[in-house]
Amino acid sequence: MITTNNLCLKYIGISFYYVGRSLTTVFNVICCYIILGQKTSKPALMCCLLIIFGFLFGVDQEDASGSLSMKGVLYGILASMFVALSATYIKLTLKLVDNSILWLTYFKNLNALVLFLPIMLINGELVKLPDFEYITSVYFWSIMSIAGFFGCIMSQVTAWQVQVTSPLTHIISGTGKNAVQTIIAVIIWNEEKPVLWWVCNGIVLLGMTAYAFFQQQQMKSEYENKTNYKHIQNESEINHSNKRLPNF
Repeated sequence: MITTNNLCLKYIGISFYYVGRSLTTVFNVICCYIILGQKTSKPALMCCLLIIFGFLFGVDQEDASGSLSMKGVLYGILASMFVALSATYIKLTLKLVDNSILWLTYFKNLNALVLFLPIMLINGELVKLPDFEYITSVYFWSIMSIAGFFGCIMSQVTAWQVQVTSPLTHIISGTGKNAVQTIIAVIIWNEEKPVLWWVCNGIVLLGMTAYAFFQQQQMKSEYENKTNYKHIQNESEINHSNKRLPNF
């Protein structure tokens, strides 16, 4: 997730990052169905089709502006898939560590420490490590420490959010963040985008908002059904117990 996300940002602009990563919701539906066995309503699936249309429309508009990178699009799709997988597996593995966010964060960082080594070896970066000019730089390690701190906090907040809500809520809130990030990026870099470019962003945002609404309605309906079932079951047990009482 971290690798593909960084590679996505390497090849595309921050303003297009929102659209490039918009398929996270679609992959979340797929992961929840395959891994968690959760089904999605038909209206929510239609919203996913709208998101896919907005993504393809955004790629077309980025290509029309002459700033499209197919590598960036590919890494954006992979990043979307891995983000959805990460949120899903957080939900699964929390129960294995007694719902401890700190333990989960510890194991995630331990895994990353091990898993990045073969990637660095394949890319030939371990050989370059002794010649790295910033290896003894106090400034470099100060910035890295700050980035590591915020990365650790972000990891814990993500796990907390998935723990108390669902992978879907995490994906939707991240989408809202990306939408604001896109507007800020356009303002800071003084980018001029055509109307159709903003339309594709609006389509993606509309699809994700509608998806969140329909999923919320579905979850609310399931909760009410479970509550009514428990209420009926309790009444049945009470009536059954009253029948056993002797008449005086």
